[in-house]
Amino acid sequence: MESVIEFVMQYGYAGMFVAAFVAGSVFPFSSEAVLAGLQLAGLREIPLFVSATIGNFLGSMFNYWVGHLGRLEWVERYLHVPSHKVYAAQEWLNRGGAWMGFFSFIPVMGSVISVTLGFMRANVVITSVSVFLGKAIRYAILIWAINMV
Repeated sequence: MESVIEFVMQYGYAGMFVAAFVAGSVFPFSSEAVLAGLQLAGLREIPLFVSATIGNFLGSMFNYWVGHLGRLEWVERYLHVPSHKVYAAQEWLNRGGAWMGFFSFIPVMGSVISVTLGFMRANVVITSVSVFLGKAIRYAILIWAINMV
């Protein structure tokens, strides 16, 4: 973990992008801590916001496309999302459809949401918009909160 933090600090905005992508996919990682550290280290908010939002969005869309492949055994093996969680999320997501992608910013559950939306073959445009909005709003609030400290 220490080498990851060193990488992120050394590469600044690109490091933020990579950290956010990893956190947006199913790998357990805290892009929020990275963003806070980089912001407190003096990096500018707008480029941090952009790199974090785009990286995290693309990480979730990676999950979507793996789910879209429809191979549940791949989802379980490579993304470590058990099939029972995919089916449970599918029942919940059926209520709101692709707009439920907004909630993909929720830690752990967000990965299940994005994988399941892909598995359900939810509308990719609506999914992309809703996922992007959720990620952007979360990072905007986080950057604002760090500025308040």
